[in-house]
Amino acid sequence: MTTNEEKYKKFVDLNSKSELGGGAERIEKQHNAGRLTARERINILLDQGSFVEMDKFVVHHSTNFGMEKNKILGDGVVSGYGKIDGRPVYIFAQDFTVFGGALSRSNADKIIKITKLAMKNGAPIIGLNDSGGARIQEGVESLAGYADIFWLNTKASGVVPQISAILGPCAGGAVYSPALTDFIFMVKETSYMFVTGPDVVKTVTHEDVTKKELGGAITHNTKSGVAQFMSDDDAQSLMTIRELMSFLPSNNMETTPIKFTNDPTDRTDEKLMSLIPSDPNKPYDIKEIISSVCDNNYFFEIQEHYAQNIVIGYGRLGGRSVGFVANQPAAFAGVLDINSSIKAARFVRFCDAFNIPIITLVDVPGFLPGTVQEFGGIIKHGAKLLYAFCEATVPKITLITRKAYGGAYDVMNSKHIGADVNLAYPSAEIAVMGAQGAVNILYRNLENDAARQKAIEEYEDAFANPYKAAELGYIDEIILPKDTRKKLIDALEMTKNKRETNPPKKHGNIPL
Repeated sequence: MTTNEEKYKKFVDLNSKSELGGGAERIEKQHNAGRLTARERINILLDQGSFVEMDKFVVHHSTNFGMEKNKILGDGVVSGYGKIDGRPVYIFAQDFTVFGGALSRSNADKIIKITKLAMKNGAPIIGLNDSGGARIQEGVESLAGYADIFWLNTKASGVVPQISAILGPCAGGAVYSPALTDFIFMVKETSYMFVTGPDVVKTVTHEDVTKKELGGAITHNTKSGVAQFMSDDDAQSLMTIRELMSFLPSNNMETTPIKFTNDPTDRTDEKLMSLIPSDPNKPYDIKEIISSVCDNNYFFEIQEHYAQNIVIGYGRLGGRSVGFVANQPAAFAGVLDINSSIKAARFVRFCDAFNIPIITLVDVPGFLPGTVQEFGGIIKHGAKLLYAFCEATVPKITLITRKAYGGAYDVMNSKHIGADVNLAYPSAEIAVMGAQGAVNILYRNLENDAARQKAIEEYEDAFANPYKAAELGYIDEIILPKDTRKKLIDALEMTKNKRETNPPKKHGNIPL
């Protein structure tokens, strides 16, 4: 008869074997490639000692290609739950040392189990991706596993925050789970994601392209907009996830955590009085206003390398998380185009899903003209941002700093599409278009330069200011730039108990 001591020893041995994954040799290979192991990543991401692993002894059930003789405990994914800053999160990390992290039916079931637990218990789900893709030896069972995960990602969307870190390869069907989640993190030199790899691309289109060029972190953070964050290494990426989580609620039924600050709510900033140039064509950095108003001047920017003519990210005002959407005059004059509209629309919808108030800073000359934009569908893509703001029921506060021209004025969270508080600086210009363009249309036949200049000045007096909009109630208050922080915090305080619901429906039909 086997004694209890022997049973305990067997458990300890199996436990150690499971934690070794693919073995010391493969772990060393992983390190030599500049990547951490699944367990090392989890230990960095979660509060020390908080990780509880589940399904440690799961193995695959494949009998094809001699796989029945090659079973490794855990089967290529480490899953469980733990805490970040004392708050519960659920996590899975693909283990590249085991079958290259390839997805089997068994480890798909582990991911499904942990995702369902996250949804049931109202906590974020974080996926650390490092996988060669579907496990070829399992065929359709592996593909079925992917589809089951995609289905759950969709069900969890807007219920709990979903975070994906791409910390190695992510190719083929594997890319669609991260694409369905809320935020994607990538590492500069060691991660990549694409639907079809360089070899297939060369065969089909005869293009020569490297993995890095096709789907590296720089590509997806600057060109495609697929990813939101780019880090130098695994550890930095994981610490940035911790930072992001501090701004988010655990689920869609909660509000964001309040963080104590000793930064006075009525703090003024004289620098803002001279930030905006008198010349309406001169640029300035909108991030200076954002960081000025945030607690301790800290702004956590999202997707900073993509569509830089619009700025999105999180800050805190009086200890509360808020989402910022701001035109950036320092990049393409802050004009709205296809990429910036999509970038901002997705962010607005995430904030709305998770009860995060939205502050919109407006300095927009309009939508970018040209055949590239029109042929690319600027009408439907611009409508995405319009739809997102209209749909959002969280507190919405808008500040017009300078230009708010044409349809872009409407789209950028104007009073007419449901903003709760609309503020403007005395430098704000709210009009159909700029004075010169308007005069060109209104007075086509003016040949006298003096008469033309007089017409421009008359138009500016009438429209290049916030007072006409204030007379009509479209602007609630005109404020001095130095008072921006206090005025925004007052507006947030006033709207913190806002209750608004959209008409009952299955779902809207956003212009995709």
